Amino acid sequence: MRKILAVVTALSLAGVLAACGDSKSESTTPKADAIIQIGSVYEPQNLDNTAGGGQGVTEALNGNVYEGLFKLTDTGAVEPLLAKDQKVSDDGLTYTFTLQPGVKFQSGKALTSADVKASIEAVTAENSKSARKSNLAVIKSIATPDDATVVVTLSSRSISFVYNLSYVWIVNSAATDRTTKADGTGPYQLGDWKRGSTLSLTRFDGYWGTKAANAGVVFHYFTDATALNNALLTNAVDVVTSEQSPDALAQFSGNSAYQVSNGKGTTKLLLAFNDKVAPFDNVQVRQAVSQAIDDTKLLTSIWGEYGTPIGSMVPPSDPWYEDLTSVNAYNVDSAKQLLATAGFPNGFTFTLDTPSYDPHPTAATFIKSELAKVGITVTINTITADEWYTKVYQKRDFVATLQEHVNDRDVVWYGNPDFYWGYSNKQVTEQITAAEQAKTTDEQTALLKQANKTIATEAASDWLYLYPQIVVASAKLTGYPVNGLNAQFFAYGITKS
Repeated sequence: MRKILAVVTALSLAGVLAACGDSKSESTTPKADAIIQIGSVYEPQNLDNTAGGGQGVTEALNGNVYEGLFKLTDTGAVEPLLAKDQKVSDDGLTYTFTLQPGVKFQSGKALTSADVKASIEAVTAENSKSARKSNLAVIKSIATPDDATVVVTLSSRSISFVYNLSYVWIVNSAATDRTTKADGTGPYQLGDWKRGSTLSLTRFDGYWGTKAANAGVVFHYFTDATALNNALLTNAVDVVTSEQSPDALAQFSGNSAYQVSNGKGTTKLLLAFNDKVAPFDNVQVRQAVSQAIDDTKLLTSIWGEYGTPIGSMVPPSDPWYEDLTSVNAYNVDSAKQLLATAGFPNGFTFTLDTPSYDPHPTAATFIKSELAKVGITVTINTITADEWYTKVYQKRDFVATLQEHVNDRDVVWYGNPDFYWGYSNKQVTEQITAAEQAKTTDEQTALLKQANKTIATEAASDWLYLYPQIVVASAKLTGYPVNGLNAQFFAYGITKS
């Protein structure tokens, strides 16, 4: 699990060419043998998105091998996919979905309502590691009156229910191994997965919808940004899903053989406090730490002119976004005063659990230096991604940690006091709960803006910055996604001239 909860964001990049979106209908007819070579740093940990497959499994398989009842497009809209239609009861508690006819899994088995029921239950199961598990806890029951109909009853109204279903991959209920094999309904079927090297997908000729515009794709995995860029320069790969080296962009942006695209992503880098543990159970301490760190300087030191300062968990692509960068902004003198008021005039010492992969070690060193200026001593404890998941996310055995959060619309997790960072504010929880039960999106948006403002003011975490989402591709390519919302990368529309 390279990036557990972790996705990748808005940037300001002048004079770039935007690639085509993710629409299948916009694709041109490719050469019969066109295989698209994709470069990425996000290799899956396994192939099951309910078992901690990480960012890489979403990038490779979501929408490509697996599909949901609904689809979150590259522009953030929610559209029907395997659900042909839906009906919602007047009280908003019962959803009836009719499935698309003639859909088959890559194994040849016909899709039935039983597969949908099993897939949803896999996400909500006790041992599930799905990021949306808690959001779907509102499900009370699932009925399958016939093979084409699914009836879901909720315990309370959920305005985000259909959106949350876009995270649920519909899998063959008879599948016994989802961690190394895949059997979905998407336009590709899984080919070979050579761990540490490549993962290939081949066009599924039995696909129920519009066939993939290419014969297949191969994801090439790199652990080094320079090697990834060299692969693009030597035509070993056709496209890089997320550029990791801003210094390398000059060799592409000024070259007519390539297209550099600015996208909108959702990955936030967080300094997450354990708000239930001293000293971070004290709001003034959290505010002081947030104000003592120059987030903009950190962003510049890592990404140069790219990336976006962000003052809360809400990225600009979320409907309830507000610019809150002025809240708990960098102010060393104010930070010192807050520490003194909180009873720490001479500072304190704490351990920062830091994932071992970039940019966390660099960010941790920067934070240590910044906090030393206000008398706070930071001990950096470097851990692997797997150790982070067990120690921090599961056991809550930490004081503070660095972590990326990939998903959009994830500010709602601050309404759950049992989430790993332990933030608890009764009013915020009530507002987030009321927002989810809202009857209109305007009501939902207003409530989430109120909650987000409180969360930011109380410095529930320090949102260091929003990642840039930079896609670099050969000029011969069209039809690739550029936004990378939630780490997905729809490959079926890509054509190569």
